[in-house]
Amino acid sequence: MQLSTRGRYAVMAMADLATRSSAGYVVAAVSLADIAERQQLSQSYLEQLFGKLRRAGLVGSARGPGGGYRLARPAAEIAIADIVAAVDEPTKATRCDAGRGGCLLSSSTGIGSGQCLTHELWVELGRQIDLFLAGITLADVVKGRVSGRAAAVAPLPGDHAGVQ
Repeated sequence: MQLSTRGRYAVMAMADLATRSSAGYVVAAVSLADIAERQQLSQSYLEQLFGKLRRAGLVGSARGPGGGYRLARPAAEIAIADIVAAVDEPTKATRCDAGRGGCLLSSSTGIGSGQCLTHELWVELGRQIDLFLAGITLADVVKGRVSGRAAAVAPLPGDHAGVQ
């Protein structure tokens, strides 16, 4: 599973913005043109993303000469999950349609209304992704404190490595 460009670009741009900070806050406003150039991203796409980030209270903006964007809070207080959520990026790993009570496959074929065999696997994967992103801040990314953060899940008592 891969996060779409919207979520990845927003995180990349926010990390770039966070590198221009002092004591957790951006000192001078940073233009989207500068971020777009450094990150090799489309400026018009960043404008759309930063509108959402601003409405979510993650960045502040200033117009006019010397204008641009700043972090609205210290980088240590902005979780990656907040950024992804702000740009309306779902971390859903299943194709199931919440409005129909079952999987898209079973709903579209009319065969049953239950969930597919792997439904819970993908739901739990989505939850793990959410938990991981909620536990990583912009400061962690900028300071290189991400590697090794994935947690191993201990098997439940009685679980076996393989199904016989």
